[in-house]
Amino acid sequence: MADTEETQESVPKKRSKLPLIVGLVLALVLGGGGFFAVYSGMILGAGGEHAEDDHAPAKAEPLPEVAFVPLDPLVINLGKGASSRHLKFRAQLEVNPSYQSKVAALLPRVLDVLNGYLRAVSITDLEEPTALIRLRAQMLRRVQMVTGEGYVRDLLIMEFVLN
Repeated sequence: MADTEETQESVPKKRSKLPLIVGLVLALVLGGGGFFAVYSGMILGAGGEHAEDDHAPAKAEPLPEVAFVPLDPLVINLGKGASSRHLKFRAQLEVNPSYQSKVAALLPRVLDVLNGYLRAVSITDLEEPTALIRLRAQMLRRVQMVTGEGYVRDLLIMEFVLN
């Protein structure tokens, strides 16, 4: 009998898992509460009353009045070393309606500037995937210099074909 008493005393008692479970539940509740506070804007946000405004659809503002001045199509010979022989280019100028007639009167100069610029661009520049963005910005700047600041808002490229 003495042996059984000694073995019972040498076996440690099992610890309770209750503190572990309580800690896990508290961590989940506090984590969820923190997420809700940040997501709803109560913490690090614009505030509770502004959070609802963020989800409301934005009111559409009326578009400004615009007019478009079409440019005559340009066909540019790219030279002997090019795999493509010609560039076909067609565009329109976005202008304020009150300036439409003034810009239309300057179209021969605009076409001359664009023709000269496109002939000077190297073939490797034309074949790059991002070339159109850069070329458009360069052409718009040249058109604005010919027509004057404030007359032309944008250059819209309708056709840009290498063949």
